[in-house]
Amino acid sequence: MKRFIGFVRKEFFHIMRDRRTAAILFGMPVLQLLLFGFAIRNEISEVRTGILDLSHDVVTKKLTDKIFSSGTFVASAVLNSGKEIGKAFASGKMNEVIVFEPGFAGKLQRDGTAQMQVITDGSDPNVSRIVTGYTESVVRDFLREKSNAAGAPVGVEAVPVMKFNPALKSVYLFVPGLMAMILMLVSALMTSISITREKETGTMELLLVSSLKPIQIIVGKVVPYLLLSFVNVLTVVGLAFFVFGVPCRGSLALLLAESLLFIMTALSLGIFISSITNSQQVAMMISLAGLLMPTVLLSGFIFPVASMPLPLQAISNIIPARWYLVIVRAIMLKGAGIAVLWKETLVLMFMSLLFMTASVRKFSERLQ
Repeated sequence: MKRFIGFVRKEFFHIMRDRRTAAILFGMPVLQLLLFGFAIRNEISEVRTGILDLSHDVVTKKLTDKIFSSGTFVASAVLNSGKEIGKAFASGKMNEVIVFEPGFAGKLQRDGTAQMQVITDGSDPNVSRIVTGYTESVVRDFLREKSNAAGAPVGVEAVPVMKFNPALKSVYLFVPGLMAMILMLVSALMTSISITREKETGTMELLLVSSLKPIQIIVGKVVPYLLLSFVNVLTVVGLAFFVFGVPCRGSLALLLAESLLFIMTALSLGIFISSITNSQQVAMMISLAGLLMPTVLLSGFIFPVASMPLPLQAISNIIPARWYLVIVRAIMLKGAGIAVLWKETLVLMFMSLLFMTASVRKFSERLQ
């Protein structure tokens, strides 16, 4: 029994001697609790709303003021025609557009009812449902106040319209997110593990003292995963279109090019992780805790980034999957082009260059 207790004690201190492993073991539960507690929120704190008023009367003005005075809705733009709605959604500037029909006040006074369209971005069905519910709640409060003031019941019919996803299919939300997860898993996680395995077995030292340059070693390691990841992109896009009916309204060539850029970003991130770790266990734990979990929670895959606290919103900016999800949803569901997505593209390019440069420098120092 004493021998067994001594063995357990030895193993425990062996784990604790590795500071990185100990920090991950103790820090991961705290990190998970904080992320899940703050990131998993179904409510929307800010709804960017555009108004298309085709009536321009006193009632539509009062209803508009009622909507924006609720504290949840933020005035994003005043539209002049229905042609501007698609561009506004494609650019990501709005969550909702409210359209008042012509002669709104006259119909309300004459017939006792009038219509307004509540157009939401159906590319995220969960957010679309919540935003529509918020708007209908404000309209009900307005009608209650107006009915009491007028002494007769009046009604405004809020007609929900889901842009880009009329049926509110959840697969439209999950396909882009799964693409990001799969590419991050294959590219970053597997790359970091494969290179640290070379370190553990000692073959990396042989490569570093060979005639190969550090950049050649890195490229040789990542090319197989680059090809596998690109095949995964083709597979996921094909299954999404032919099996689940998810459209690709934008350029397929642009979608593949952006996916290739995200693969390069994930690969460079995996290489960077492998350059700062010496064991597969640590590399895997860093990849899982630092890449996959934030990809699910903080990228906007399931939970809207806008509803998170400001510190988590700031952290989400350094997660490559957040920018890739914006790109994929905009191309596949909204038909957006590079003129709209240039900022997200530049962010991914910058991340790729940053991590690749840091990795090459780290390997060069190791070689010296």
